[in-house]
Amino acid sequence: MEKCFRRSVLLYTVVAAVLFSFVPVSISIPFILFHGIGDKCSGGVSNFTQLLSNLSGSPGSCLEIGNGENDSWFMPLIKQTSLACEKVKQMEELSQGYNIVAESQGNLVARGLIEFCDNAPPVINYVSLGGPHAGIAAIPKCDAGPFCAIAEDLMKLAIYNDFVQEHIAPSGYVKIPGQMSNYLEHSKYLPKLNNERPEERNSTFKERFASLHNLVLVMFQKDTTLIPKETAWFGYYQDEGFDTLLSTKQTKLYREDWIGLKALDVAGKVKFESVLGDHLSISDEEVGEYVVPYLMQSSM
Repeated sequence: MEKCFRRSVLLYTVVAAVLFSFVPVSISIPFILFHGIGDKCSGGVSNFTQLLSNLSGSPGSCLEIGNGENDSWFMPLIKQTSLACEKVKQMEELSQGYNIVAESQGNLVARGLIEFCDNAPPVINYVSLGGPHAGIAAIPKCDAGPFCAIAEDLMKLAIYNDFVQEHIAPSGYVKIPGQMSNYLEHSKYLPKLNNERPEERNSTFKERFASLHNLVLVMFQKDTTLIPKETAWFGYYQDEGFDTLLSTKQTKLYREDWIGLKALDVAGKVKFESVLGDHLSISDEEVGEYVVPYLMQSSM
């Protein structure tokens, strides 16, 4: 009797193991968050990261680069992106793919990570909150002390000066209408990120960006930090000056599909969303509607 019982248990165990081997196991996709300029991963950003994790049920973490508050101002974006790339490749939990949520300037690091990082785990969904994707036509406000005043003064003096470009992060995406030749020749970051230089267009950057499953672009209707606010949707002024503001689909970046944005949009993978508040002023309800659903998807 005991032998029969043992054989039955063994048989049941073997059958169960076989059956369960065919049952897909759902695993939440982790996410990382990039904060904006003059911010850091602790404090309010930490609370926001935890909120996203609680609402989505997915594990998440804020990825800090150097000293967040200072280095977000004074470390050039190409170096910030390089550090983010190395950190992501060392995070074992991201190895099968991950999602990104980024705030303000953090979006340019996020996009650099997607486009420039070799041999990196794939990014599945990317949610952009107030990202200066097409550039900004005015220097961003700085409220983090005397060093910010120095940064602002340097940028006002010579935004496309090599020293400024190599030491003041936001100088890498200031794009002054009417100064396109100077911008394309001397800006160290955004022209590369947006594949704007005809002789340097990189098909790999485009392929990587176009491989996203979902791209969510959130614009803030009363944004006083990003000029123009439509840059959050890749809209921008015409090259010649401030007279004409181009919608996303009117820009050359979209029409000629320099980075794969048009391809993503045609495939129905781009969500153009807007909220009523000022820069990064988003309610929990809006977070639940525009951000959380793209963090809840699971791998099988």
